[in-house]
Amino acid sequence: MEIVIGIICLAVGAGLAYFFLAGKSNSKLKSANEQIESARGEAERITSEARRQADTAKKEAVLEAKEEILQLKQNSEAEEKKRKGELQSMEGRIMQREESLDRRNDALDKRERQLSGLQSQLDRRKNDLDALEGKQTTELERIAGLSKDEAHDELIARVRAESVRDEAQILRESEQNVRAKADKTAREIISTAIQRCAADQAGEITVTTVHIPSDDLKGRIIGREGRNIRTFEQVSGVSLVIDDTPETVVLSSFDPVRRETARVALENLIADGRIHPARIEELYKKAEDLVNERVREAGEQAAFDAGIHDLHPEIVKTLGALKYRTSFGQNVLSHSIQVSALCGIMASELGMDPASAKRAGLLHDIGKAIDHEVEGPHAVIGADLARRYGERPEIVHAIEAHHADVDPDTVLDVLVQAADAISAARPGARRESAETYIKRLEKLEEISNAHEGVERTYAMQAGRELHVMVEPEKISDAQATVLAHDIAKQIEDEMEYPGQVRVVVIRESRAVDVAK
Repeated sequence: MEIVIGIICLAVGAGLAYFFLAGKSNSKLKSANEQIESARGEAERITSEARRQADTAKKEAVLEAKEEILQLKQNSEAEEKKRKGELQSMEGRIMQREESLDRRNDALDKRERQLSGLQSQLDRRKNDLDALEGKQTTELERIAGLSKDEAHDELIARVRAESVRDEAQILRESEQNVRAKADKTAREIISTAIQRCAADQAGEITVTTVHIPSDDLKGRIIGREGRNIRTFEQVSGVSLVIDDTPETVVLSSFDPVRRETARVALENLIADGRIHPARIEELYKKAEDLVNERVREAGEQAAFDAGIHDLHPEIVKTLGALKYRTSFGQNVLSHSIQVSALCGIMASELGMDPASAKRAGLLHDIGKAIDHEVEGPHAVIGADLARRYGERPEIVHAIEAHHADVDPDTVLDVLVQAADAISAARPGARRESAETYIKRLEKLEEISNAHEGVERTYAMQAGRELHVMVEPEKISDAQATVLAHDIAKQIEDEMEYPGQVRVVVIRESRAVDVAK
């Protein structure tokens, strides 16, 4: 610092000297020297002052450094003291925990010695009990005259018998409670629906017969070398059967609409009297237009009777074709209208929408109109047809589920199933062959006779009731209830039948003697 100040002063003096030397003449040299002396004095004064200030600043810096070192030392000592306190506290806690662990180890060792003693006592007692149990078992077998396994089997048999009796009792009580509540309501709804839906039943045949005025017309229908009958069969797609039956010809075809068209064409040909290939084609075309119109009108009339007015035209046409379709002798269109009415009535009784129920009931068998053209169950075919022409999903599902091709999952599905069964079960509604009827009765008796303890079985009331006679020494009263339930369940799973089958299990004991 002093050297810097001296250099500054010399520089100032040199500058002043140069200034005065350059600006003045020699005459003023004296004045310049005086000024130089004055400047040198001022420089010395400034240098002394700067030296004094530098010493003062140096002393202050040293004092500040000493104070800062003292403060750091005090802080370090305080921190060290604090850490020592924490270490001492931690050391004390560790010592306490070690003492606690030592005491716990001592207690555990003591308890382990006690448990070892108790285990030895338990082992001795178990051995004593095993020996005593063996003696008691031997004594019981000697007293009862039964071995352990025999007694076990007898106990299991008794428990099983009691469980069967309890199961039968619970089953009987449950069925009684459910039937007491459900049967009354169901009977009221179904009886109301049947009473409000009166329908005539008319048996129909699948092969159409056409009456002719005389047998002489048979030759004209056949034509020279059979050309007329060949033309008729080619144009109509219907087989024309001409045999020895007087004044009758038979039309046979899997398609009922086609068969009806052929019938109308043949009757018109007979009435016209001009039977030749060209006339056959002409009159068949007219008959086809007429039958198509009748089909459409029948579909519209059915929709009108059911109160449904927004069906797709193709569905109306397909629905009308059911007029010429029969199932077990029952006209399918009449059956569909009846099912629609039954569904609507039952839906109203249950607080449901009767319009949806009527619609599903009317369309449930629509697949039968085209099941000869498309492979598969008629319920699935009908559901696909309804889906194709924009019917709602719940209507489609009710159609598909009415014969359990898919599982019913709504009340509407069950309503259509119930209405279909009611319509089919009406007296005179359906006709089955004697062979099918006998096979059904034989199947009922076969299912019942296959159960153990059944002595004989009788199918009664045209297969609507099954009387099962059981051996009283093999079947108890409780087991009879279970047997009736099992037979009914097996009939439901393995057979198809209209209406329902009532299973009656009869168990009786007879004592017979002869007075001589």
